[in-house]
Amino acid sequence: MGAQWKHAGKMDAANRKGKIVGKLVKEIMVAAKMGGADPLGNPRLRAAVENAKKNLATKDTIERAIKKGAGLTDETIIFQTLTYEGFAPHQVPVIVECLTDNNNRTASDVRSLFRKGQLGNSGAVAWMFDRLGIIEASINQTGVDIESAAIEAGAQKVEPFSADENEDGQTGATFYTEVTDLDLVNKGLSELGWAVSVAELGYKAKSNVDVSGDARKDVEQFLSDIHDNDDVHRVYTAIS
Repeated sequence: MGAQWKHAGKMDAANRKGKIVGKLVKEIMVAAKMGGADPLGNPRLRAAVENAKKNLATKDTIERAIKKGAGLTDETIIFQTLTYEGFAPHQVPVIVECLTDNNNRTASDVRSLFRKGQLGNSGAVAWMFDRLGIIEASINQTGVDIESAAIEAGAQKVEPFSADENEDGQTGATFYTEVTDLDLVNKGLSELGWAVSVAELGYKAKSNVDVSGDARKDVEQFLSDIHDNDDVHRVYTAIS
């Protein structure tokens, strides 16, 4: 499933769009706060804006988020990144990253969500994951040699998107980089014609846990419930 768990459930379309856009607005604001309001000089912001456009966020929504994050309005926007570690049912390791403006609310929500699993302390499962640069990108071609693209751009490893993640006429993949090479590879892929939708530091499991049948349903429902929380930004897991 790659580095980040992909939400497989079919939520109501309007509800799904609202949740996705809300999360992307947070990402845009945080990216603008950390790296400035110019997408050309801020790879994380550039990827967040492209992803927001792909998910039909309006131009006004994107521009407001950039201005708020960069401190160009009278509003004070303070989001913190909180990381939680633990296990989903059947001892599947999970790392949950949140973007929040209310630590107490998020901590309470996460504790409640982990009742069907096991919430651990910092470091409980991080050792089971590699910290990497992660880039998700697509290109308007089929039959693309993604291995060659990864080598040319300087990525360490690449995994193609699954068939249901690719849009018609496109090829998508997740590229993995050394932490210090994220920006370099991002620029390299863009120069090769790839549209980057995610460019950030994240986690990839060193080995996966194989679960199937009812056990897999339990794990996926647990992950889905976590992913649907408004403060949850990324969910990394070791499910195969």
